[in-house]
Parts: sequence; structure tokens; C-alpha cells
Amino acid sequence: MNKTPISKEGWQALQDELTQLLEVERPRVVAEVEAAAAQGDHSENAEYIFGKKRLREIDRRWKFLSGRMAKVAVVDGPPPDAGAVRFGATVSLASGPRTMKFTIVGEDEIDPASGRISLKSPLVQALIGKRVGETATVATPRGTVEWTVQEIGWG
Repeated sequence: MNKTPISKEGWQALQDELTQLLEVERPRVVAEVEAAAAQGDHSENAEYIFGKKRLREIDRRWKFLSGRMAKVAVVDGPPPDAGAVRFGATVSLASGPRTMKFTIVGEDEIDPASGRISLKSPLVQALIGKRVGETATVATPRGTVEWTVQEIGWG
């Protein structure tokens, strides 16, 4: 099975969320459910019903995060061929007067507002392996656009 790349920071964010769920959230909710259960009739006890629902949500997220972490591989630092567009690179592009700059990240780290774009996006897929000065043709809903790599940075 091929693992999905993730940055060291992305891995740490997943780990932090899992730790928060297991060491803080779940014990707190379990205590709340136990306190609500001690009140008696569970069928009309909103705190008990909500607490049980929250525990199921936490357990689902725990299962998801654990499974996700088993399917990723941490990539730390530039690849051997740092002169080409690869995972983890910060890329500057130009298409006529338009420019853009973004960092290539894994699926779990996407944040377009912060300039973090998925390795699996059509734009990035067209750019993989390109070097400064090379052009990639990208299909968009409005037609094809040619982007020229202006700069590739790491870190």
C-alpha cells in the first residue's frame, strides 16, 4: 500500500488532536456521563443522552485519526531532487500578469486561505517534476491555463 505523504507539522497536528481526545475530552465526557447516569432514569436524562452521543463522536474521530495515521508517511525536508516541484515545496507561479504562491501539502493539511494546497490537486499534479522556467498546462472549468514555475523553495 502506498502511504500518503504528510509534513512533520501535519503529523504533529494529528497526534495532538488524538492526544487531546484520549487524554482530555474522553475522560471528561466519561465523568459527565457517569454523573448523569447516577441521577437515575436515562430515558429522559438529556445530559446522559448528550454525553453518550459525544462519546460516540469522540470514538469515531479516534478511530478515524488512528486509521489515518497508519496510512501516512512523514516527509521531513527537501527531497534528493530539490530543484523540481515535489511534496513540501513552496512554489511561485506566473500566468501572464497573474501570480500565485503556495506550499504543497498532504490531504490532511489543506488550507487554501493559508496557501497550502493538496498534492492531489490538478494544479499540483500538473506541476510535479517541473523546474524553474518550465510551464505546466492545467485544465480548469474555464479552459486550460499555462502556469510557469518562477521559484521553488523549501522550508
